[in-house]
Amino acid sequence: MGVLEDARYEGVDLRPWGKFDRTTRMVYSLLFHLIDVGAVAGVLWDRFLTSSQREVISAGLGMSQERARSLVSFLAAMHDIGKLIPYFQSLERAAQMRLGEGLLADTGRVVEVPHARAAMHAGLHLLGELGFELGGNDSPAVRAAQCLGGHHGRFLQLDVDGAASAHRVQTTFGGPVWQDLRRRYTRLLWHLFGVDEAPERVSVEAAVLITGLTMVADRVASQRRYWVPNAHTSSFGAAEHHSHARRQAEEEVERLGLARFPLDRVPFTTAHPGLVEPNALQASVMQELPHLVAGRGSGIAVVTDAMGAGKTVTALEMARIFNEYCGTQGVMWLLPSTAAADQAYEVLDRYVRAHRPEYSPVTLVHHHSDLNEAYTQRRLSPEDASVLDGPPDGPFADDQNSLSADDETEYGPGAAGPDRWLRGRDNALLAQYTVTTIDQAQMAVLPVRHSALRMLALSGRTVVVDEAHALDAFSQLQLLRLLHWLGALNSPVVLLSATMPASTTTELVRAYLSGAGRTGLHSVPFAPGYPGWLFADAATGNAHLMPEPAQDQHRAAQRRTARIRTRPVTYRRLGQTGRSVDAGERLAVIADTLQPVIHHGGCAAVVCATVADAQDTYAYLRSIWTGPAHDLVLVHSRVGERRRQNTLADLRRELGPAGPRPLRRVVVTTSLLDMSLDIDVDVMVSDLASAARLLQRLGRLGRFTRRWADQSRPVWWAADNSPTLTVLHPVNSRGETSLPPGWGTIEPPATLHETARLLPQLEKTPLVVPDDVQALVEQVHGVTSGFAAETARLQRMAAAHRGRTSRLQQLSALHLVPPSKRVSSLADLHRQYLTTAQAATRPGALPRRLLPCYRTADGVLTLDAAGLVPLPDQEHLSPRHLRSILEHTVPVPAAWAARASARHQPPASWKQHPLLTDTLLLPTQQITRESECERSEQFGHHWLRMDDELGLLHHKQQ
Repeated sequence: MGVLEDARYEGVDLRPWGKFDRTTRMVYSLLFHLIDVGAVAGVLWDRFLTSSQREVISAGLGMSQERARSLVSFLAAMHDIGKLIPYFQSLERAAQMRLGEGLLADTGRVVEVPHARAAMHAGLHLLGELGFELGGNDSPAVRAAQCLGGHHGRFLQLDVDGAASAHRVQTTFGGPVWQDLRRRYTRLLWHLFGVDEAPERVSVEAAVLITGLTMVADRVASQRRYWVPNAHTSSFGAAEHHSHARRQAEEEVERLGLARFPLDRVPFTTAHPGLVEPNALQASVMQELPHLVAGRGSGIAVVTDAMGAGKTVTALEMARIFNEYCGTQGVMWLLPSTAAADQAYEVLDRYVRAHRPEYSPVTLVHHHSDLNEAYTQRRLSPEDASVLDGPPDGPFADDQNSLSADDETEYGPGAAGPDRWLRGRDNALLAQYTVTTIDQAQMAVLPVRHSALRMLALSGRTVVVDEAHALDAFSQLQLLRLLHWLGALNSPVVLLSATMPASTTTELVRAYLSGAGRTGLHSVPFAPGYPGWLFADAATGNAHLMPEPAQDQHRAAQRRTARIRTRPVTYRRLGQTGRSVDAGERLAVIADTLQPVIHHGGCAAVVCATVADAQDTYAYLRSIWTGPAHDLVLVHSRVGERRRQNTLADLRRELGPAGPRPLRRVVVTTSLLDMSLDIDVDVMVSDLASAARLLQRLGRLGRFTRRWADQSRPVWWAADNSPTLTVLHPVNSRGETSLPPGWGTIEPPATLHETARLLPQLEKTPLVVPDDVQALVEQVHGVTSGFAAETARLQRMAAAHRGRTSRLQQLSALHLVPPSKRVSSLADLHRQYLTTAQAATRPGALPRRLLPCYRTADGVLTLDAAGLVPLPDQEHLSPRHLRSILEHTVPVPAAWAARASARHQPPASWKQHPLLTDTLLLPTQQITRESECERSEQFGHHWLRMDDELGLLHHKQQ
């Protein structure tokens, strides 16, 4: 029987099953599911992929985009051909009984083979019969077969002469009847999706994007709400079902928010409310960049500008230009911290909505984005876990395509636009506009499951890397590899930084250009100047700089002075409450510096090196505080998620550019200030930090002075006097820098010592921003820094720093996937088995989460001290219960909780939920305040206690 006959009524056997619902015992034809996925892939090609992505795939296949679309749809449809084997068909007895007598009689010995691997092994020969050349690892048949096997998240090694040999396939996947039906299915799909010839090649980049697209199509078509209606009213034949599947796919892709949408051109002031006109740097970008990109295509841009000078607006304008001329659509905004991502989400969401699109899905992806009030009001379920905390994926798990998954429940759009499907799991990364922490993007270049889907999500739009200077050696190596892949995928990138050394900028740009195929750039510098912008096009590798007149104009407009004052201090912990603090101690100097604010009003920030120092500082200031209690604010990472987010939101509102500004406010915080608070304070005190961090903090000092017309400063503020950043310099009895224990783990000691050495010079004259910023950054953080030769002690510190950096780079490189040009077999991308829970995007172990709770007299655990809210313990947690748990949790270093005992384990039902699986309990007895010292909980050598005001207190037994 020919392929045309197979497409008609009763032409081909439809009884083998692809989906089975255990609740209703509903069976869905495998062939229909294959057609569904191929149809969805075709619609995704039209509506989801950008022209840039389509070009990468068609060029990688060596064919026109029209022919490439047909081939991609066919390969997507072939993803589950491995289900047409005796082992899979025997998994459900009720469904197996539907098989015809011919298949049942030809079953033979049933060999257990996961269907993804079976699809690869059987597909290799089926594709070969269609004209795919079968040769080495890079041959079209091998790579296309690996795409089939990789649709469950990992590319598998293909042994052509072993497990994938024709003989092994015939002996393990059923007899000639099974083989003939697989061949008929394959040729029928080839016909239905209009493929006319096999590709001459399959590039690595094309294979990755095709596999990612197949994953998305499979998820869409595997929703129970998608296929069950089809099972109830099945088509007569494959041709009829194919016609129906195309219409259904178009409706579903639109419903799920996967269809790309253009943003209409609007005036600058409409796109960026609150701005009267672009500054000189932004105007330069809007004038110069369009013709550069129109003539040379995609590339990488770098923007360096002073803190608070408008880099975010510049990046959005660059993204608009790139998307207009490079065939890309949307923005993926990468930030170093969750707090920074929360703030950026509000900015990007406001920007998209300013264009008034009919539908505007803007997603926020990080560990606990569900607790962001601007992004909540939806159901929390296991499918909604963040990418880092997704369901476990065992090395031999087959996933069975979630046979009993309940993905069909619909929920309307929330406050931010996207519905539940687009906000669940790593689907959220697929939204056209996404804000996420950078670790979610780094996972694309680690050998974790579904990395191809992440690469698909990153490509095809402008990727903005904010605070690009904030990564250490471990994470920056991963960023370099990510930029290499983005260059290979022809995706435009924008790097933003206020304090990035020229050497780092050059290294990042070269990584992108090397991925784009540009070589011989080892001696070419890529530094935009400060402030300024640079665009390096992928076509030639040439750098195009901001014109000097515009640079001078912007520098003059942004120029302001600030003073850095150094106060030598004796570092001493507060210890027991009530201890007298001597003059010259760190705490006494802080109180002295804040006297104008305490007595006459104003806003101040005290930035501490560690959480413990912030807790001490707040406790001491509270003991001497005479004003309203709410005027003194403590915010750090070791408080409940809800409290931290609420406090940060209040500070952004009260101390932000709009106000209204409080008469007095003192904020005690940590490095959260460096990247997550767009605020203005009148006075600032900071513990010793690197030059880059001090400059970041300086950017919050008098930040909105130029912008304000109706905001008044306190009476003690002198308009002709530069705002002052007071840096606390810890010294010993000889006046030498003496770093307290624990500070060296935050930043390299050599960097802190060099910054301390430069501080006296900075006191002599006011610091001119932005003129003096880059030179100061280069002195401490650049490759030309010569501080290591000053003393033997600094030489040893510098050597130790270089050694640690080298070790971190080596450790990071262990798990990185190779550059695209060095990939032979696609299995090289998953050569190591690494789960998302194990993958490290930063040095050190992943943090654990503690849930502070209370134990009543009768042993019941509750979330509140009053004992009124019992700890939820049930098989299916409601969204309200789940959110109440998450918003009380606190992140801690894994070492602190390594010796957890049975009393710290959560209810067994929590282990089934990916958002709670690593949570530990921190129980507190409901006892009186007088015995507070006995309330600490022991985890091995670590003692932990949650204080209502100070947050989590930690003490390590020596």
